[in-house]
Amino acid sequence: MSDSDPNFGISRRDQKSVGTRGWQVRFQRKGVRYGRFFSDSAWGGQTGSLNRARQFRDRLLARAERAERLSAASSRSHTVPASRNRSGVVGVTRIVQKSANGTEYHFWQASWTSSDGDRKMVRFSVLKHGDEAAFELACVARRDAMR
Repeated sequence: MSDSDPNFGISRRDQKSVGTRGWQVRFQRKGVRYGRFFSDSAWGGQTGSLNRARQFRDRLLARAERAERLSAASSRSHTVPASRNRSGVVGVTRIVQKSANGTEYHFWQASWTSSDGDRKMVRFSVLKHGDEAAFELACVARRDAMR
C-alpha cells in the first residue's frame, strides 16, 4: 500500500462479538505511530466513518510532511551545537587516545557526512600544531568540507 492509495493506513474493523464496527487509522512516520478508531455508530454509518477516518489520516500526513520538510530545511541551514558540545563548533571535538603503553595523544577532530552519505573525519595533532592551531585547522577543515 502506498500513500496514494485512498485507504492508505486505514483498515476495516468488524467485531460482531463485541459490537464494534468501524475504520481503524494506523500508520507510522519517522518512528512515530499514529492511530485512531472511527466507529460507524458515532459517525453516521460506514461511509461517514470512512470519510472521517480519511480526513483524520490526511491531516496527520500533512502535519508529518510539514515537520519533515522543516527538519530537512533546518538541517541544511546553520546548525546549532548540542548542549553537550564543549568545543562550541558543530562537528569539531577534542580527542584523547591512549596507546597500549599508556601514552596519551591529543587531537582536534573535524567530522562530517559527505554528499554521498559517507562519514568523514580528519584529525590535527595538538603536539604537532599546538592546541589553538589544531582547533583552528579542524574548524577550517570542516567548514571547507561542508561547502
